[in-house]
Amino acid sequence: PKREVRRIAAEAGLPNHARKDSTGICFIGERPFREFLNRYLPKEPGPILTPQGMQLGTHIGLAYYTIGQRKGIGIGGTAGSDGKAWYVAQKDMRANALIVVQGHDHPLLLKPSLQARNASWISGAEPATGAVCTAKTRYRQADSGCTVTRSGNGELAVDFAQPHWGVTPGQSVVLYDGAVCLGGAIIAG
Repeated sequence: PKREVRRIAAEAGLPNHARKDSTGICFIGERPFREFLNRYLPKEPGPILTPQGMQLGTHIGLAYYTIGQRKGIGIGGTAGSDGKAWYVAQKDMRANALIVVQGHDHPLLLKPSLQARNASWISGAEPATGAVCTAKTRYRQADSGCTVTRSGNGELAVDFAQPHWGVTPGQSVVLYDGAVCLGGAIIAG
């Protein structure tokens, strides 16, 4: 759809039809994200660990990293025995440890389900329990088939038809029925 919008914009003579896509955070402007965080968050260094507990380096603070991040981890792009890139897989808040894995398809990056809270529905009413729809948890990510149910504690349980990549607590899960956005919620875990 974005390609089609750009084509229509070009035909209409709009000046920004060929403008590069933005993937940053609009309210910080053109400043680098890490520089922005430095102004507001203290650096709290801690270990960068493999799931087996081997320390590969030291991170500058868990707030500076996101699940699925590949660049800027600070341990070398493919350092390790198998030559695959490193990805942030988990944040251990209690130990202030950043857990990294090698390979885009590592099992720790794939989740069969998620829990979400603070749901907001476009129509004002949530879908029926057991509704089959699609979900997206990252910008530019393909929709994933899922089933949505209300769990006992008021949270949503989203069960994916196939394991979903890079589920990140604190980010949003957005639910769709075809091209119609049903609503979303904040990923709890």
